[in-house]
Amino acid sequence: MSVKIRLQRHGKKGKPFYWVVAADARSKRDGKYLEKIGTYNPNTNPATIDLNLDSAVKWLHNGAQPTDTAKAILSYKGALLKHHLDGGIRKGALTQEQADAKLAAWLDAKSGKVDAKKDGLTKVQADAKAKAFKAEQEVNAKRLAAAAQAEADAIAAATPAAEEVTEVEESTEEAPAAEENNETTEA
Repeated sequence: MSVKIRLQRHGKKGKPFYWVVAADARSKRDGKYLEKIGTYNPNTNPATIDLNLDSAVKWLHNGAQPTDTAKAILSYKGALLKHHLDGGIRKGALTQEQADAKLAAWLDAKSGKVDAKKDGLTKVQADAKAKAFKAEQEVNAKRLAAAAQAEADAIAAATPAAEEVTEVEESTEEAPAAEENNETTEA
């Protein structure tokens, strides 16, 4: 019986969530498995991977063959490196302490890269939010300036109309006075 380390799909449509499992190569993709080794969530950025390193290395020692995607996940989390270092220990090229030190150094460097990516993503997101806020403020300022200009134009347009009304009233008031002058001259 050949054993594969592969992904088993879970989650809803459009939002996949995978279990990393050791399964018989003849079983269905989402069917029976021998052991659940971890989980993989590609929906987050960076992808969230939870892997039982010792269990994965145990299956690799027993001859389980990872699929391409599972191999990438195992490599990302250091399971393949640990399997390689254990081979060096069996051959006598390394001691257990040296192998543990190498693995710890590699894991620290890897976690530093992941943290740097998370910080970079957070910074990019904050910059995008600040840029959008600045653009929104500019649009609001233009809108307020346009409203103030429209109000000023409306007031300016209303002011000459008021002057015309005043002139019409003055001319009507002058006309009766002229009539009175005509009446006095006639008398």
